[in-house]
Amino acid sequence: MAKVYEFLADGFEEIEGLAPVDILRRGGVDIKTVSITGSELVETSHGVTIKADLKFEDISNFDDADMMLLPGGMPGATNLNNHKLLKKALLEQNAKGKRIGAICAAPMVLGGLGLLKNKKATCSPGFQKYMIDAHYTAELFQIDGNIITGEGPAATLPYAYKILSFFVGEKATEDLQEKMQYAHLMNK
Repeated sequence: MAKVYEFLADGFEEIEGLAPVDILRRGGVDIKTVSITGSELVETSHGVTIKADLKFEDISNFDDADMMLLPGGMPGATNLNNHKLLKKALLEQNAKGKRIGAICAAPMVLGGLGLLKNKKATCSPGFQKYMIDAHYTAELFQIDGNIITGEGPAATLPYAYKILSFFVGEKATEDLQEKMQYAHLMNK
């Protein structure tokens, strides 16, 4: 079974953090939320407190990660960007050629690490200036190599379903879209 870690910081955007967790778990992917706050409790950008599955410091390494995810939101993305050990883990993940995803403002973390250099990427409008040497596409989501980026809240569902398809294939993803009534949106 695929293993995904999603890193949560105070100020993350709720839909960008929780919808991928919901969709991946429904699809059978082992996804764990990881708080970088020093506590299991993380406060979202709109004041909702959630309990993460794990604390960053309780994990010795992320060698088993098939993918790492960063939700956006402010100041969540800035808080992710300020976490040195997370950035080290992202660099190690990328060096192994393993998947990384970031949405909304969070691609700025990848941009600052040089992971988007000469890659197509998207983000919340206005944050492209932080995607150093990337080719900004303004798409809902953009895949280039091992990295997928998403534009923002409205992109969350297509972004999350695309991530699910990496692990379970297109047919199983389409089946889940149908069960979650997402297919209705695609037919309008």
